[in-house]
Amino acid sequence: MSDVHEALKNLVERLHDAARENLESIILYGSAARGDFHEAHSDLNVLCILRSLRAAELARVSAMVKWWTSVQHQPPPLFFSVEELRQSADVFAIEILDMQQSHRVLYGTDVVAGISVPMNLHRVQVEHELRTLLLKLRQHLLRDAGNQHELGAVLAKSFSSVLTLLRHTLIAFQDKPPDAANDIVARIAALTGAGAQAFETVRGLREAKNLDKNAVLPAYDGYLTALEKVITALDHHLPKGQWQRLAKKSS
Repeated sequence: MSDVHEALKNLVERLHDAARENLESIILYGSAARGDFHEAHSDLNVLCILRSLRAAELARVSAMVKWWTSVQHQPPPLFFSVEELRQSADVFAIEILDMQQSHRVLYGTDVVAGISVPMNLHRVQVEHELRTLLLKLRQHLLRDAGNQHELGAVLAKSFSSVLTLLRHTLIAFQDKPPDAANDIVARIAALTGAGAQAFETVRGLREAKNLDKNAVLPAYDGYLTALEKVITALDHHLPKGQWQRLAKKSS
């Protein structure tokens, strides 16, 4: 993790030098903030709060972003103003709630804590993200069915996002998510009927150095089936007083 700490230190210094008085806050969120960062598959996710987001101000930090993405091979930071972040809680409910639960202030003030997240919209977004991810996984399979190495890489890369969505599925069920990945998977299995082993198999692919090519397609199939069961269970879960699908009236 020493390389991670050094990269974040350099990020803060470079961003501060570039933005200067326009910089209000830098926040680390995601797996690195939670403590389950995996160097081979995880990203360093950073939220930057600027006082002004005018084009000239963004241009001042563009060289830093290019360094972060091309040299450090990390996703570009998200840039918001404080008010814009607060107003986005209805459409970025998952992301902001996740930031609130696991984040670390690298510079400035904690602008994430205290934002009110509408949980009815959170539940809808969780299902939307799960369905979108399922469609993407199917598309990968259709495109690369004969490339077992590529499919294995897709599964391994996807697990971090899936684990986040499983955690938020538990939240949508008004259940407090456990900290450990295996406990999250076990709880999801108990609530939705999705096979825990399907998720654990994919989780194991992240650690596997020698991939058994004959095991990839069955693992992919089990993964898709498990995600389908999670989505079905969530679709039938109706938070009282928040959101529900209204039955179509007969004409």
